[in-house]
Amino acid sequence: MNQFSFEYPWLLGLIVVFIVCALFCKIKAKSIYFPHLSSLMLGGKHRSILLPFLKWLGILLAIVALASPVLTKEYSNSKKHGRDIVLIVDTSESMKQQGFDTSNRAKNKFDVVKEVAANFVKKRENDRIGLITFADIAFVASPLTFETKFLQQIIGMQRLGIAGRRTAINDALVQSYSMLEKSKAKTKIVILLTDGIDNMSQITVDEVKSLVEKSEVKLYTIGVGTERDFDGDYLRTLAKAGKGMAFAARNSTMLSKIYDEIDHLEVSKIDDKKVVKHTYLYTYPLVFSILLLLFFIYFRSMRSMV
Repeated sequence: MNQFSFEYPWLLGLIVVFIVCALFCKIKAKSIYFPHLSSLMLGGKHRSILLPFLKWLGILLAIVALASPVLTKEYSNSKKHGRDIVLIVDTSESMKQQGFDTSNRAKNKFDVVKEVAANFVKKRENDRIGLITFADIAFVASPLTFETKFLQQIIGMQRLGIAGRRTAINDALVQSYSMLEKSKAKTKIVILLTDGIDNMSQITVDEVKSLVEKSEVKLYTIGVGTERDFDGDYLRTLAKAGKGMAFAARNSTMLSKIYDEIDHLEVSKIDDKKVVKHTYLYTYPLVFSILLLLFFIYFRSMRSMV
């Protein structure tokens, strides 16, 4: 945004002083060194349009230069401190269960999870987000990316049974932590969602717990369904080791609120700093003022010689 102003606007009052002096002041004596002082202030008997124009425009520009015109520009210097987030989504056979959506009982858990996860991704404008799906095995469905629209499409393309039928929670966690290992983000987050109990991982419980405890990554866990569907104690243990929180969602409404809560807990920081640049313009009216007054003296001298 550009803004024009004067650094010393009160000096513009000199214009009024010169006008009053031109109307009411009279020169009593001529200077030895400036014989045409009366011409500068009042002009001679034989007036012309050019000389008064040069004189008064020169004086006006000189006063404007004294008032120091300034052009101010403001720049917004926004620094976004985004986060790296990995979503882990259970695609095992148990996610086929219907009745999870309070408004549409025909929907299964997995359909609801995809909708809620895609909505969460849509809100995270300044973060890199990756996706890992798991069942018998865990694999990277999408690497960390800022392209949220692309990731929403990837989430929509996921299908049940794509990675098998059983549940390998520990393997999925190792995969996600491996993805974040080389990340240079100050904040790293993993959000694990499952509706089952680990029955397929090659990584032991102690190994994954040790990994989570030693890492700087924050872990949130979400159990979907009833307490009988997932191991709540284990998910709480993992979340505690990962310095995060454990949640349980019995229906679609609760799941949406959980992702909203995580979204509010992990707000990306944006430092918006304003940089102000001042451009001083007094040299332009000053140079023109000097030139105009020099032309005035020259033409006045030439006229006197005629």
